[in-house]
Amino acid sequence: MSRIEKIQLHDLRMPFKEPYPSAIATLTALETLLVIVTTDDGAVGFGEAAIVEGYTHETRQGGWDFCQHYAKKAIGLHCHEAMALWLEHRSLHSHAVAALVSAVEMAMSHPVLGPHTETVSVPMLAPVNAKNKSQIHDEVDRLLANGFKTLKVKVGFDVASDLERLAWIQAHVNGRATLRLDGNQGYQLAQAVEFVQCMSPQFIELFEQPCKDTDWEAAAQVARISPVPMMLDESIFEPQDIEKAAQLQAAQYIKLKLVKSGGIDPLMADLESITQHGMKRVLGNGVASEIGCWMEACVARSTIVNAGEFNGFLKPKDHIFQTPLCFADGCIVLPTGYWPALDMSAIQRLSVQQALIHSEA
Repeated sequence: MSRIEKIQLHDLRMPFKEPYPSAIATLTALETLLVIVTTDDGAVGFGEAAIVEGYTHETRQGGWDFCQHYAKKAIGLHCHEAMALWLEHRSLHSHAVAALVSAVEMAMSHPVLGPHTETVSVPMLAPVNAKNKSQIHDEVDRLLANGFKTLKVKVGFDVASDLERLAWIQAHVNGRATLRLDGNQGYQLAQAVEFVQCMSPQFIELFEQPCKDTDWEAAAQVARISPVPMMLDESIFEPQDIEKAAQLQAAQYIKLKLVKSGGIDPLMADLESITQHGMKRVLGNGVASEIGCWMEACVARSTIVNAGEFNGFLKPKDHIFQTPLCFADGCIVLPTGYWPALDMSAIQRLSVQQALIHSEA
């Protein structure tokens, strides 16, 4: 059984092509923790986690410190021992744990990751970021021309302006795509109630996380009156959160991300739990590099029947794979035999800080 020989850590800052707005924050760069694991038999795997403060209770510095501390503890351990050690801390450090665990899962050639024996296309959605009417029309047309069939509309800012902007988008889409709304915890309960009572449900697949992640009663109240299905995202970090959402009837959909589940195997178990509790699955991280998006697309190909949200790799100006993750006609395309390798020159250029952890012997 392979042992952990060394772990490289990189704190990356990857500027975006354009700002990415949400009710939590407007991001101008992807700031992500990269973990590269090498085993004693020469296998290499990598994982990542972008910690967006406000989305999670975790902090970027806390994630970096956790990875350094627990990488040191894992040197010399069997791979399964190291993953078990890290997963003990999933509840408080899921993002950092996911970066470490998924790197080892890749080094161990997790079967979900491939390489695939045939070309695989996995559909994604795309966000509509434009604010004024004419720019919205141009952006929607461009996204539809690029093959996207589901569009995400960020709300949670101001009810009146959100409703006006949504109406513009609905009118211009006119049935050519499905819409997925995301409140990113931006509304108070009264605002969320006003929004769902005033909006048109036309072309809307679901409405995601309008209220604070800890306000389960608000989620349940909005779900009871909403004319469209509700989805929880930020409220869901542990398996018991899935059970709680079902018990309270607070959502019809649950969205997961690799960074919330702490690794590929835990993610697969969480996805199965959603189905067992009578809800529908959505998967994907809009704030991730090629690494996280590739891994989530590999999971989604056999577990998800709707558009994935693993579009974060389209936002940065830079690629970090030697053979960049392929996008075509609204999909991530995984060619036969695809198995990514890192562009270490790009990694070095984009690193804010880095560390190498290995045995002193």
